[in-house]
Amino acid sequence: MSNRLILISLALFGAFVALPPAHAAIGVPIPLDVDIVNPVVEGNTFSAKINAGIGIAAVNVELSIEFEQAVGLSAENLGLSVDLVSLTDLALLSRLPVSLNTSLVSGLPVLLRIQPPASGGLSFSGITTIELYTHNLQYTAGTPLRLFSASDGGTFRDITESMSSGSYRVRGSKGTFSDFLIVADLRPTATVINGKFGELSDLLYGYSSQIEGTTFAQLESQLTAAQSAWDGGDTTGAIAGIETFASTVENAASSDIPDVWRSTRDLDNVAGELRAKAGTLRFSLTLASNSL
Repeated sequence: MSNRLILISLALFGAFVALPPAHAAIGVPIPLDVDIVNPVVEGNTFSAKINAGIGIAAVNVELSIEFEQAVGLSAENLGLSVDLVSLTDLALLSRLPVSLNTSLVSGLPVLLRIQPPASGGLSFSGITTIELYTHNLQYTAGTPLRLFSASDGGTFRDITESMSSGSYRVRGSKGTFSDFLIVADLRPTATVINGKFGELSDLLYGYSSQIEGTTFAQLESQLTAAQSAWDGGDTTGAIAGIETFASTVENAASSDIPDVWRSTRDLDNVAGELRAKAGTLRFSLTLASNSL
């Protein structure tokens, strides 16, 4: 599988990989092919390698997509595609959060899209975890690199749940599928956390009609307590509150909170989406706690 696109050089942080100097200096576009190689399905996990370019301009990523419980999992049923993107693509940049502090990354200008075909028969319950591992980027303490996702051409949001070295490894989860990007996010952590609290609240109330009444009231109370702890400067209490919220969702019966996604798009994976939002909020709260 391949796509012909243009990789544009942009210097962004010393750890990021740039195009060869000779080409960068004269602005000559370098056409590159993107290949998805060695796709493997083992149980509930799909893995593959993403390769593009040669030499110093090469992009290499190891991709893992892990499900808690999947039916019909195959490379074809995932509908996976990858594009190299221009760092000056205004249409793409306009989908980042409204801030001068988020930008695409020159070391990994890759847009990953997972759009399972409706006729493929893929379904899963709970969450699906996306992991990217690459030597094109370097993990350092305080790195602004984050995993973002967006659905149906919408705004990209931070879904990061963990990061580690080797050279850069990042994980995030979803209750559905979408586009994925690595983004440099220099927004203040407090701003990110406030935004994630708002997104989780909007999601909970947006799905209120699909959540059993007693369970909804419990989740509403837990989220309010976590928000109040954060607003009051108790970051540890906020983390505990969000963990309790996520546990309540995970332990609820599927009859109380729908927890299945399928390729026909006729079901809302409410539990998966709530857990994913809570997971990335916990990540940001932990960053804030570690900086105290």
